[in-house]
Amino acid sequence: MSNDAIALYEPINLLKQVDEDIWIVDGSIVQMAMYGAKVPFPTRMTIVRLSNGDLWCHSPTELTPELKAQIDSLGSLRHLISPNKIHYAYISAWASAYPEAVAWASPGVRDRAAQQKIAVDFDADLEDEAPREWVADLDQLIFRGGRFMEEVVFFHRKSATLILADLIENFELNKVSQQLHWLLKLGGVADPDGKLPLDLRMTFLGKKEQARSCLQRILQWNPEKVILSHGRWYENNGTAELRRAFRWLE
Repeated sequence: MSNDAIALYEPINLLKQVDEDIWIVDGSIVQMAMYGAKVPFPTRMTIVRLSNGDLWCHSPTELTPELKAQIDSLGSLRHLISPNKIHYAYISAWASAYPEAVAWASPGVRDRAAQQKIAVDFDADLEDEAPREWVADLDQLIFRGGRFMEEVVFFHRKSATLILADLIENFELNKVSQQLHWLLKLGGVADPDGKLPLDLRMTFLGKKEQARSCLQRILQWNPEKVILSHGRWYENNGTAELRRAFRWLE
């Protein structure tokens, strides 16, 4: 399916400030497999400036010269984050541009990259607790229970912002072609009722208690905003949106 089946979140490849010391970058389209079809996905990354001045980059998108210049004006990029095993494709290019940065691996991403024959080197592993490098600014946990994939989620305390990749996908139907509507509705990822796609929800059968425990920890953070990698993100009412999006765990 062609990329023009879905509209970009223009302007792309430019920093957009969310709150103090946190920005998003809306990126280009990637083609992802979904129910036997190749579906175009909009992409989004998040940049956080830590209290020590270092920059932390969640799920890097395509790096352009203009974007690099903007990032360099903010500070020194020191951390490249793969939040789950299907979000890593651009880390190698960023690591080449920023050799001083640490590339952080999510559970299973090394094996996934090897299977896909994508060369990427990781320097450290993400765990259930934030490492010393960003514990002063960000909370984190591994969202467990899925048999296919575990995602590392992050909470930027200063801006009360939860940072996700695929645990919620929320496609605006007015931004996609009519032929995609049925597929997105089938997957349960159509705005305003976006959530984890149906095929990934199915992998939690029999292990929902683990996931509910993770969700309770996230809700205790009381996020006001929720950034997603794909689709409309939540600029307010974050905790309420989370409860709605995870009704499938009830």
